[in-house]
Amino acid sequence: MKVYLGTDHAGHELKEHVKDWLASRSFAVEDCGAFSLDIGDDYNEFVFRVAEHIAQSNVDRGIIFGGSGQGEAMQANRVQGVRAAVFYGGDTEIVRLSREHNNANILSIGARFVSQEEALRVIQIWLGEPFSGHERHKRRNKKLDELLT
Repeated sequence: MKVYLGTDHAGHELKEHVKDWLASRSFAVEDCGAFSLDIGDDYNEFVFRVAEHIAQSNVDRGIIFGGSGQGEAMQANRVQGVRAAVFYGGDTEIVRLSREHNNANILSIGARFVSQEEALRVIQIWLGEPFSGHERHKRRNKKLDELLT
């Protein structure tokens, strides 16, 4: 599995930390930007790069970062085949369910709301949780993709 990362200025520091953490655990990582801290940048371009890669793969995953993670998920979810879930702190069960029920292939993290330790904990859960494959979940995910055609 390859993990694609994307962020704007608000999540840049966390993305760099996660990138190193993933690499230390032998994940193949591709950084889609931002490549430097630029307070004036916008997330759209970097998140779209991640979403494009994920839309072409059935096994890879993406992690995107922003201040809240909300706008980033909205951007990613405009790409057919992408199912981005948001985490900005709190109960980690929501992250597990995003994989088990929704087969989320992108995790959007609100960098202004989580610590580095919490982000790593939820990423570990999210990367390790399989999709249940239950027929009702497959059917619902298929309907999501069909809405964009």
